[in-house]
Amino acid sequence: MRTLLVLGGGYGGLALIQELLNNHLPQDIEIILIDRMPYQGIKTEYYALAAGTVTDYHLRIQFPVHPRLTIRYGEVTSIDLDSRIVTMEPDETVSYDILAIALGCTDNYHNIPGADQYTCSIQTFAGTRETYQRLNDVKPYGTINIVGGGLSGVELAAELRESRPDLNIAILDRGERVLSAFPAKLSQYVEEWFHHHQVQTLGRVSVSHVEKDALFNGTEEILSDVTVWTAGIQPVKVVQELTVPKDRGGRIILDEYYRVPDYPEVYVIGDCASLPFAPSAQAAGAQGEQVAQVIQAMWRGETPKLHPIRLKGTLGSLGKKAGFGLMGQRSVKGRVPRILKSGVLWMSKRTLG
Repeated sequence: MRTLLVLGGGYGGLALIQELLNNHLPQDIEIILIDRMPYQGIKTEYYALAAGTVTDYHLRIQFPVHPRLTIRYGEVTSIDLDSRIVTMEPDETVSYDILAIALGCTDNYHNIPGADQYTCSIQTFAGTRETYQRLNDVKPYGTINIVGGGLSGVELAAELRESRPDLNIAILDRGERVLSAFPAKLSQYVEEWFHHHQVQTLGRVSVSHVEKDALFNGTEEILSDVTVWTAGIQPVKVVQELTVPKDRGGRIILDEYYRVPDYPEVYVIGDCASLPFAPSAQAAGAQGEQVAQVIQAMWRGETPKLHPIRLKGTLGSLGKKAGFGLMGQRSVKGRVPRILKSGVLWMSKRTLG
């Protein structure tokens, strides 16, 4: 038997597996999936779990059950590309013939002192549970500071406002405005929503260091009962430690078939891959499907033919009744994008589950 080893059961890894299982799988191929958890967490909705508006049960998607799929649970601690061996905690090894690295990302603290120690995260299921506990244990009129005004920070702030109207909530960002990657009109709409709902948005804040009950904008002290970090991501540690060519963001540079050039049996999917667009669940899922098509073509002895990935757009929530989005070049605001996002979530749970 030949082993296809998939590291990570997120959007990219699961899309790869399901695409392969739904088509003809050669008789001599065994798929092994390694993941920390016994289900996929819907990461795009972790902000709602942190805010306390959904339970973690509603953000779980069960892994596929198939006689040719073996699932092993544990933390991947190292990848030896030369020996084709992956090590898991505590000291278990798994060998492979083909490897797909889809391990996702972790917070990027930009070497800011105290940021990793004194802030909360929404990057993992376990971390988000802890953040939920911390946020919902804050006494009335407490202060929550969210560092980073991108999509994650905006959605968390809005959801937390609906969940805890008694709290003082602020988004702190280095840029001039929240959602700096979006068109200015969309950003302005979100700023106005926050102003109407008494959420502060503070621009030009460059966090210099973080302490237990405060963060600092240079010498300016900003008191904080809980600080949540949503100010950037990077590939997970085990990928950071691989000595292969990477881009400025630490993501692995790949060939046209998403393979590591010096290790053509190794594919990289999602947040760990250097791609021509920003990391997202949508991009990881689309890429996972294409990697499956490449692998299937290789098994047939054919040259893979891939079309450029075309993303459908980005949708964000402002609580349960409003939202925003970018569909191609078109900005959408209000109730419609929120309904669309709920529909996308329902479809992904139905499809992946």
